[in-house]
Amino acid sequence: MGRVRDDARSAVYWGAAHGLPRVAVRAAARRGDLQGRLIVAGAGGGEVWEAVEQVRAAGPLYRGRFAFLTVDHAVTREVLASGDFRAGSPARAGGLLGALMARTAPDVLHPMEPPSLLVTEPPTHTRHRQLVSRVFTARAVQNLRARTEQIASELLDGLATAEPVDLVATYCALLPVTVISEILGVPPGERPRVLALGSAVAPSLDFGLGLRQFRSVTAAMRDFESWLTGHLAWLRHEPGDDLLSQLIVARDQDGGLDESELKSIAGLVLAAGFETTVNLLGNGITLLSRHPEQLGRLRGQPELWPGAVEEILRIDPPVLLTGRISTRELDLRGVTVPAGTYVVTVLAGANRDPKVFAEPATFDVARANARDHVSFSAGRHFCLGASLARMEGEVGLRAFFDRYPDATLLPGARRRANRVLRGWSRLPASLS
Repeated sequence: MGRVRDDARSAVYWGAAHGLPRVAVRAAARRGDLQGRLIVAGAGGGEVWEAVEQVRAAGPLYRGRFAFLTVDHAVTREVLASGDFRAGSPARAGGLLGALMARTAPDVLHPMEPPSLLVTEPPTHTRHRQLVSRVFTARAVQNLRARTEQIASELLDGLATAEPVDLVATYCALLPVTVISEILGVPPGERPRVLALGSAVAPSLDFGLGLRQFRSVTAAMRDFESWLTGHLAWLRHEPGDDLLSQLIVARDQDGGLDESELKSIAGLVLAAGFETTVNLLGNGITLLSRHPEQLGRLRGQPELWPGAVEEILRIDPPVLLTGRISTRELDLRGVTVPAGTYVVTVLAGANRDPKVFAEPATFDVARANARDHVSFSAGRHFCLGASLARMEGEVGLRAFFDRYPDATLLPGARRRANRVLRGWSRLPASLS
């Protein structure tokens, strides 16, 4: 009976969180709702730019069938940084479906549910963030640069005899997972499992999943939590000079964290520490391969590399969109936003706002203000690992094109089937 009850509970949650919204979004898109069109366009990693520009033409804040939506750079920054908005999933915005989801949610740590750093707010968010932020400062990341260059070189050595090669599986994924694993004390033998679990859990950030995929993702989250429990237990007996060992001290000696908070922070930092950078590297290789004149500029002016990474982040960001919930009724660009309303900020759209970026659809590695993008969010939820991602992007891309200047992308590339994360799941290439 317990299994039957759990399956029924799981099905009810899936229906409220994924099944009904998916049907409603498709119906809304057919009726011309721009939010629906954007979501449908992004399904399966599809191109969203036509839908983005339709939203832009409708004004700085579009009232969709399910939420407010903005692709405006200024509005996006305001929503992300304002104390009048809080982080959280649409379920946390309330309503009948939200209440149903809260009652039937799986008993597993989820990146979009407390105590995840993605959705907590001060003072809890501030306290948790301070525990991990020092290893991601610009100075700390700079100290990792030489080791990252060494890892990149070793991975590229391994590509020399394997052709054609899937660059995502053999390089873009392995570089960041190796770096973050060393920061967090994950032994080499465990890293393939961490990579597989992180990839399997990533769709938990998406919505509109089929029932089978939802159950698969939920099972992966349970497996990831189980692995974390075992790994943290091992570190308690074999502590090292790594971040997770230090978090365990905060948990066991200082009482700064409870066990669920410890696992949530550890899991998020580990998974987020490579998931978005995989996308950055794949997107960067694709953009530079498709724009050889820009790659030529970098070869002639290598000092442009840091700015080139910012331009890659701007024009094809690793995260398509995020959202916030209003904490009170407020006026936003002349539009009344009721309390408890979900506002979707389309980061990729804000990054192409012509009021901020001249010729926004043009890829220009020398763009002076490329760093004004919002790909790492803004405000108190600004990406904790932004400095690390920037460094890994620069090191990883430069090393790849220096080692394999004649690399060519081959047919068969495949986008990630995710409406939130933007990247490649497969990127076949010839290296000579």
